Amino acid sequence: MIEKWWHNAVVYQVYPRSFMDSNGDGIGDLNGIISKLDYLSELGVDVIWLNPVYKSPNDDNGYDISDYCDIMDEFGTMEDMENLLKEAKKRNIRILMDLVVNHTSDEHPWFIEAKKSRDSKYRDYYIWRDPVNGKEPNDLKSAFTGSAWEWSEETGQYYLHLFSKKQPDLNWENPNVRKEVWDLMNFWIDKGIGGFRIDVLDLLGKEPDNGITADGPKLHEYIREMNKNTFGGKDLLTVGECWSATPESAKIYSNPDESEISMVFQFEHILLDQIPGKEKWDLKPLDLLDLKRVLGKWQTAFNGDGWNSLFWNNHDLPRIVSRWGNDKEYRVESAKMLAILLHGMKGTPYIYQGEELGMTNIRFPSINQYKDIETLNIYKERLQKGYKEEEIMESIYAKSRDNARTPMQWNSSPNAGFTTGTPWISVNPNFKEINAESQIHNPDSIFNCYKKLIKIRKTNKTIVYGDFKMLLPEDRSVFAYERSFNGDSIRVVCNFTGQSVWCPLCDEAKKSKEILVSSYKESPESGILRPFEAIMYRI
Repeated sequence: MIEKWWHNAVVYQVYPRSFMDSNGDGIGDLNGIISKLDYLSELGVDVIWLNPVYKSPNDDNGYDISDYCDIMDEFGTMEDMENLLKEAKKRNIRILMDLVVNHTSDEHPWFIEAKKSRDSKYRDYYIWRDPVNGKEPNDLKSAFTGSAWEWSEETGQYYLHLFSKKQPDLNWENPNVRKEVWDLMNFWIDKGIGGFRIDVLDLLGKEPDNGITADGPKLHEYIREMNKNTFGGKDLLTVGECWSATPESAKIYSNPDESEISMVFQFEHILLDQIPGKEKWDLKPLDLLDLKRVLGKWQTAFNGDGWNSLFWNNHDLPRIVSRWGNDKEYRVESAKMLAILLHGMKGTPYIYQGEELGMTNIRFPSINQYKDIETLNIYKERLQKGYKEEEIMESIYAKSRDNARTPMQWNSSPNAGFTTGTPWISVNPNFKEINAESQIHNPDSIFNCYKKLIKIRKTNKTIVYGDFKMLLPEDRSVFAYERSFNGDSIRVVCNFTGQSVWCPLCDEAKKSKEILVSSYKESPESGILRPFEAIMYRI
């Protein structure tokens, strides 16, 4: 495999609205991010993935874009953005822009013109259909509940929106749309960005008349055209959000011939704690054997013919320590265990802001404190369907996107040091115990565990390129695997439970001359893994 700079890179995701506020208006901004670049440099990350900062009316927190070549007023100016690129570059950090081109805002000039008349030159930039029997053209559903079709009074047709009705879908079959997308991408490439995270990439080839949303027949043709006209040959990092990805399709997306993109986000592991065939709000406990099977499959899927991404969290997902760890008595140990388990694997790791501190889910006492459109919609929809409020709230506590969106916890001062004003969404009340300031200089902190893991990846080809072999595949408590490369072997052994468990690999770990990182500062015990203990060691 040809080595690439992003093979041993670590990406840190910044949700700008909640990261750092520089001007006291309660909303994070670009100057706030600049003020924390030294923190990210200390952690050791190479790339910042920036959630959307473009001009937007904010119906879906910036994923509804009204101008791709301007900055949202709340976040700052284009000059601030250019300054962020410059200051990040000084610290050898690249900026990955979030590219949202499945849809625009309904306040984008293209859509404003498109809905005025069926003869508008922008009409075919979007997907319009006549009513069928006086109703929606078909039964396609929006990801945010309800029909994916919205009636437009002005011209007597429906338009398609796979997300909010304020997010009309672009018509990728129109070559003019594609050319507009290449132009806006090249605008940002010329500014010096490090690449793109492409939102819902697998939906771009949709054929709504045939009920096809993901993986349409022209999808890969569009991606190859995108590559050729924008980032191809420029050594940029590109990652596509692909909820429908399989190992087979991931090999096409991330083929080393570089005709498409660097890698995809696949979500098979993320779906393991919902009832199969149901919605994400229909909860079931995680079965560790399922997690091993899925992560193991993705680890062994590529043999020099593709590349993997590694992540537990993002802006759409709950906090992993609350989800599959223990966010109370074993918060520190389980957060470190989950970090060690993931960062020992093959692929490019992504850290979501606050994950490196073990930040936890939020439990707002009232639905009125939630801001996320998806959360508010499901609350209303499930109440109407007759679900009990307590049951709905339990699902929201487990899976709401706002779990990831509470402000970053910098220190124990008011509002966790995020803002001197009133934060746009409430800070998690546990910020006095969980914050960056208390962890940076503590060698046993979660932050310093992540810092160590990043350093190991930078200095160790076995972690980057080594083969993966699952150990103890049928053990219901222990997740263990081996990485091997050119005669070097590293093992990772993790207790996924809150009890001490017997493990046949413990003695080997105890005898190892080189323990690279572990979740306990004390040496391993003979035969026993302590609650949420993880050890990465050389054999």
